[in-house]
Amino acid sequence: MNSSTAHAELIATFRKAEAEAAHKAGLIKTVATKGPKAIQMAVETADKAAKRRDAYAKKLAALGVSLKN
Repeated sequence: MNSSTAHAELIATFRKAEAEAAHKAGLIKTVATKGPKAIQMAVETADKAAKRRDAYAKKLAALGVSLKN
């Protein structure tokens, strides 16, 4: 696998993780009326998704790839 292909795959994975993190954060508002347990579960899920996104962003930064929104 060449460097360009690896970068492209990592960027695609980052973008997917970024979208997932945004979606999970939005779910917190959706479950707000369902009670504290549902809110806590949504917050934990959103945190995990954000950590995955941040891990991919860190890998991209180590490769010198900057993805500005």
